[in-house]
Amino acid sequence: MKKGLVLEGGAMRGLFTAGVLDVLMENKIEFDSCIGVSAGAAFGCNFKSGQIGRAIRYNTRFCKDKRYCSVRSLIKTGDIFGAEFCYHTIPEKLDKFDIEAYDNSDIEFYVVCTDVYTGKPVYHLCDKVDNDAYEWFRASASMPMVSKPVKVGGMTLLDGGMSDSIPLEFMVNKGLDKNLVILTQPRVYTKEKASAMGLMKLSLRKYPNMIKCIANRHEMYNKQREYVFEKEQSGEAFIICPEEKLPIGRIEHDEAVLRKVYEIGRKTAEKNLDRLIAYLK
Repeated sequence: MKKGLVLEGGAMRGLFTAGVLDVLMENKIEFDSCIGVSAGAAFGCNFKSGQIGRAIRYNTRFCKDKRYCSVRSLIKTGDIFGAEFCYHTIPEKLDKFDIEAYDNSDIEFYVVCTDVYTGKPVYHLCDKVDNDAYEWFRASASMPMVSKPVKVGGMTLLDGGMSDSIPLEFMVNKGLDKNLVILTQPRVYTKEKASAMGLMKLSLRKYPNMIKCIANRHEMYNKQREYVFEKEQSGEAFIICPEEKLPIGRIEHDEAVLRKVYEIGRKTAEKNLDRLIAYLK
């Protein structure tokens, strides 16, 4: 039996996922493969490196730092989350990413990005950490309009959540028998059509297929949620998600709010822990 871990994105809602992952690591729950989308990739890579508490630590430490996330960063660099500071200065100097542990881990770690020219998802196996790996993590989490497209692997990429928000089907097709899916929206959630398509069209005018992808995203996302719940019924998926809408926006500078969402993730994981362990056995 092969076990998979699927991590939805959601920007700072990803701290819910970080809380769940820390409980999994504390209880030594292991998986053969993991796939992360957007914040699921940026925060989820700490699962492969085994760094309990790292995601909440650096997010609360730097949440008010304008180099980390600010309109000033967006104006100066084209990225609301500073590319150099977030994906190089922090993991290389200020809160070091454990490259050795990541590289030596047996977990396959995939990230999902979106090719801006085709509007299709790109799945990349990040088996070792180097400069390109950091760029893949960044590309997966680069939200349209507030991020520049990232060039890596011979492609030009943006947020993977635009084209494959919950990549459970990817894991099922890879032969993963049992999958834990961590969602950052409650079960009752339904995505509505994007409200800022006018600005999207202006911002992404060079990439018509990316515009189509974003325009249709709500349909793709809602179908994927239906698929996830179907797989839950068939035993191919176990879902952990918040019981109600998380009290956080896509961007958040309040340390107390970040900690609250992280703790909701921890408590939700602890509540489901015995059932999850039984399911994975």
